[in-house]
Amino acid sequence: MTDTELTAASALLAGLPTRLRFGAGTLDELGNEAKAEGARQVLLVTDPGITAAGYVDRALPSLNRAGVDAFVFDGVAENPTTDHAAAGLEVARMHGIDFIVALGGGSAMDCAKGINLLYSNGGQIADYWGIDKATKPLLPMIAVPTTAGTGSEAQSFALISDAATRRKMACGDRRPPREGGLRPRVAILDPDLTVTAPPRVTATAGIDAVAHAVETAATNARKPFSRRLSFAAWNLMTGGPPSTPPTAFETVLHDPHDDEARWRMLLGAHLAGAAIEQSMLGAAHACANPLTARHGIPHGAAVGLMLSHVVRFNSRDDNPYADLMPDAEPLARLLERFLDAARLPRGLGDYGIAESSLPELATLAAQEWTAAFNPRHVGAEDFLTMYRLAY
Repeated sequence: MTDTELTAASALLAGLPTRLRFGAGTLDELGNEAKAEGARQVLLVTDPGITAAGYVDRALPSLNRAGVDAFVFDGVAENPTTDHAAAGLEVARMHGIDFIVALGGGSAMDCAKGINLLYSNGGQIADYWGIDKATKPLLPMIAVPTTAGTGSEAQSFALISDAATRRKMACGDRRPPREGGLRPRVAILDPDLTVTAPPRVTATAGIDAVAHAVETAATNARKPFSRRLSFAAWNLMTGGPPSTPPTAFETVLHDPHDDEARWRMLLGAHLAGAAIEQSMLGAAHACANPLTARHGIPHGAAVGLMLSHVVRFNSRDDNPYADLMPDAEPLARLLERFLDAARLPRGLGDYGIAESSLPELATLAAQEWTAAFNPRHVGAEDFLTMYRLAY
């Protein structure tokens, strides 16, 4: 990382409400950070893969050394549902917790936030679908991402799917972290934790992070600060001029032990996640959610597959992505290069989706909340066109 990049990132991080601990080995500071925030009884939310990787066994002694009691819920699965949140709630109630730690990818962090809403305010997840539906303060949280992906550790939203319909519910609480909001008080970014992520997880999480930088740079809700966040995130993950391979994203795919690439991706994902708070997302995420809900395509793979088509659609009259690249077509081609580097399919047919299902997918995509923030108006017919191009 250059001195210029470090200075720019530091200035942006200073403007964010979540306090950041960044660096190799910082997981070992979890206990001290939790104690400093007043934790006594902690629910540690994670998944079986993180437990198997040994990170829970590192986190628990750190908490115990600080005099914090910790109880583990590791029943999170990819794209967490209301059932996962309900199961975690039972563990939280059993131990009378006063603090939550999320250790894992976006799924663990989303589930932890869902548990927090239920534990602190009662009811069902659907009661909090939308923004600022909670009436009582939420428990303080620390988030420790183990993938460079969603940037959920910088966000005040939880994405939880209805267990019956599989539709994703975005539940947000934008109160400041110290006033009972959903955003974590502290994010611990330890690049060492991303080394053991399976290659497919690195690929799908990484392409999701890239998509966040791209979409937030162009939405109709973007602001001067969010544009700075998007640009900094993009610059970190592409590692300089995008025409110069390999980018940080491509490097980490073939060499997960490359320290520079790993921390570029992790910090870039964090900044892109923070940009979502300011500017929301666009049509690529609207396209992706029905693909995940109806056909089980991993979220990052679904977003990445659709992103180049959305970029071209949005750039027919002008280029809303000019902050990232002056011409949108090279940007779209670069995003397709990233899919190839990640060994992710470019076609919906590769996932066994029948072409006859595209109209229904288009109708569902048009109902997604992120569609409203797309820089160009987009309806069901537009989504159908993009799905057909991606078939």
